[in-house]
Amino acid sequence: MRKAIIKETFRTKIDPLKSVEDLTIKVTEIREHVSEIIFGQQDVIDLIIVTLLSGGHTLLVGLPGLAKTRLVRSLGTVMGLNRKRIQFTPDLMPTDILGTEILEEIENGKRAFRFIEGPVFAQFLLADEINRASPRTQSALLQAMQERRVTVAGSSYDLPEPFHVLATQNPIEQEGTYPLPEAQLDRFLMQVDIGYPGKDAEKEMLLATTGLEDKQVKQIISSKELINAQNLIRSIPVGEQVIEAILKLVRNSRPDSSDLKSVKEGLLWGAGPRASQSLMISARARAILYGRLSPSIDDVLALAMPVLKHRMNLTFSSRAEGITIENIVKEIKKLIE
Repeated sequence: MRKAIIKETFRTKIDPLKSVEDLTIKVTEIREHVSEIIFGQQDVIDLIIVTLLSGGHTLLVGLPGLAKTRLVRSLGTVMGLNRKRIQFTPDLMPTDILGTEILEEIENGKRAFRFIEGPVFAQFLLADEINRASPRTQSALLQAMQERRVTVAGSSYDLPEPFHVLATQNPIEQEGTYPLPEAQLDRFLMQVDIGYPGKDAEKEMLLATTGLEDKQVKQIISSKELINAQNLIRSIPVGEQVIEAILKLVRNSRPDSSDLKSVKEGLLWGAGPRASQSLMISARARAILYGRLSPSIDDVLALAMPVLKHRMNLTFSSRAEGITIENIVKEIKKLIE
């Protein structure tokens, strides 16, 4: 589907500048509309929209009751995406999310296997509390995220396009959980931390959501338009200074190539090349979100924390001294600020 859309775009004479300008108008409308429904979480909304425009997946870390499900439902409707939700539990099996084959009787008394799709066959999937599932079930979902297809009983099935996962983790109540391995965390474009809303935003939320009527969510773009937007964003040129800033950030997050003593001594490993790719594409998407035609170093700096923090690991001694990944990312950012 994506290749067909790209070919169609090249066959028709479209002014790239006009297309980018039209996209910025649509994205601004999406941002404003979702902000009318989700209160006090503008930074979170912006980062998730950037992830969707970049074609990636999001790991959302936050306490219960902070509108994570409502956010997915709202964004799914606004962008015309089919959405589903999986509540992860320790007894959840891979077939519960991927699907399974059943034996059924067809014509003339013959029997044949038929594939029943699991909830992963959605354009926008909320994987709630992903760290409560067993490693086997986590791997099944994370493999689907990477390959955008599932394999059941030797047969492969393509997932819908676009395909995005928003997985959540609860930072408390870690008993009985299975933390995601670092190699699997790397498959998420960003880790977004969601906190409590401010007093004014919480007051606005109370008035808006406890009355007789709740604000209705409207569709602004279609899933096909989202795919077109993702392709268009990948065609936006990036300046040499921005590319150098990305490389400087990522390479200084690695103990073997960093200029910082805190990185050399405080980290077991840093971000890989996928982090550079994530920063490159998400910087383009953030520029569009804020109505600009090309990304700047400010976009790279703003995205450094959510893109890098889940791709780095502290040494035991650093943890004992109270050093955090956030502290180290802030030090790395100072190299290009």
